[in-house]
Amino acid sequence: MRAIRFEAPGGPEVLQLVEVDTPAPGPGQVLVRHEAIGINFIDTYQRSGLYPVKLPSGLGSEAAGVVEAVGDGVTRFKVGDAIAYAGGALGAYAEHGVVATDRAVKPPAGIDARIAAAALLKGMTVEAFIRRLHRVEPGEVVLVHAAAGGVGQIMTQWLKALGAVVIATVGSEEKAQVVHDLGADHVILYREQDVAAEVKRITGGAGVPVAYDSVGKDTFEGTLASLSRRGLFVSFGNASGPAPPVDPIRLMRGGSLMFTRPTLFDYIATTAELDASAAALFEVIGSGQVKIDIGQTFPLAEARRAHEALESRSTVGASLLIP
Repeated sequence: MRAIRFEAPGGPEVLQLVEVDTPAPGPGQVLVRHEAIGINFIDTYQRSGLYPVKLPSGLGSEAAGVVEAVGDGVTRFKVGDAIAYAGGALGAYAEHGVVATDRAVKPPAGIDARIAAAALLKGMTVEAFIRRLHRVEPGEVVLVHAAAGGVGQIMTQWLKALGAVVIATVGSEEKAQVVHDLGADHVILYREQDVAAEVKRITGGAGVPVAYDSVGKDTFEGTLASLSRRGLFVSFGNASGPAPPVDPIRLMRGGSLMFTRPTLFDYIATTAELDASAAALFEVIGSGQVKIDIGQTFPLAEARRAHEALESRSTVGASLLIP
């Protein structure tokens, strides 16, 4: 089968398309024929060495397709079933993948492979962060950075479904229109406007009780200054580079602020948590309250170009590799 591999950390140029043996499922595993592969920022962190991985390595942790073979003891899936997964060993950038059945889910009818691969990791991240890490209440004002991206679009729509007031930041007028159309109440062009000043203006000087920041270095100061007293800063990405260290005294002086750096996988650590998170996501998609925008697709062989597009922050919505 064809797969993407890399032997040393670096830029998108380190990604290579190679021929490798199709893996066989072991006990408790299934072989998945990939129909769509999710592209996520964490893939670029692993490729660059920001998140070190053992090399040489495959890449990618999210895909959807059809079960082609099952290992011993498998009862959760059968050959021919639709399947999607997010997490586990790296290697989803390939025509096939092997996954443990307790780390995969069965998308319901109406959720095809492309939607599942575009939504699963991003959507479960949103579910965990707005329903469990911090339970957003109706009328609560929430700051969402990179709102036109894959996570940001899902978060904006889901927050509106919960009755929140969404202040969204984006990098261009084109992206501003996208998030307006998704229901954002206020949109800030972070490259042209002072985010904290705009947030304080919108909130009458109060700031926001919670801010979700996947951008990292470039938005860190603005996010911190946008919080209300006892506000929560949820830092969950490094699109512009890692956020700087946080001085606890600064959080105290800022108004007893709270800072967290969560990862989805601590919120889907058990199969029951995984199933519940995926079910909530598929339900909100099925209801029409959250629509998944697949802004761009790339052939598997063009993974390098896909990473260049993602890291230039020129993409809108979700990005997929198609085997």
